[in-house]
Amino acid sequence: MHAAQHEDRDPVTRDPVTRDPVTRDPVVGGTRAEGSRSVFEPAEIGRALTRIAHEILERTSGAGDVILLGIPTRGVPLAHRLAGRMEQVEGHPFPAGSLDITMYRDDLRLRPARPLGHTAVPAAGVDGQIVVLVDDVLYSGRTVRAALDALGDIGRPRVVQLAVLVDRGHRELPIRPDYVGKNLPTSQRQVVRVLLTEVDGEDAVLLGEGPGASGGDGMSR
Repeated sequence: MHAAQHEDRDPVTRDPVTRDPVTRDPVVGGTRAEGSRSVFEPAEIGRALTRIAHEILERTSGAGDVILLGIPTRGVPLAHRLAGRMEQVEGHPFPAGSLDITMYRDDLRLRPARPLGHTAVPAAGVDGQIVVLVDDVLYSGRTVRAALDALGDIGRPRVVQLAVLVDRGHRELPIRPDYVGKNLPTSQRQVVRVLLTEVDGEDAVLLGEGPGASGGDGMSR
């Protein structure tokens, strides 16, 4: 990942229900909130993921030593989708898992307790591998920073890269993604919500107005 170490999620409701209000998108309870509009349709999301998969393969010379780790919630299905597309191209499976960052967040003392997520990495570990962290939205960068801390506690990858479906700007930390599905200019007051079929029953990226958002990506990243 260029220059930085982590990405905070954007006012994207990362967890189906537990996203921070200030960063959650205008979709509540699985429905599209009034005033939100779609800025990334299912077909566009599919093409973006296919492009990212090809870019990973090109930049890692076939991705023979690549591990995809999604940041819960929606980064996990995105990581598995990317692994599936890479397998279609190369003809062999690619390891994909999840990396829980709950205990590494810098806002734990400021927000209610939340349940731990699930970390799943290949049995061989991440030492010496190219780890691609995958997330739905990049905002302040604080989520990615937490992910880097969590990753450092389970091993020492050779390289760490970052892939995000949406980059909405407003970085608070020096973090830049290696692979981006869509750059989406936003104001601080706007909220971005990523919906994925595996979690929400549909694919979409929604943009709407919300209370002054602080912090950043999904987790207030």
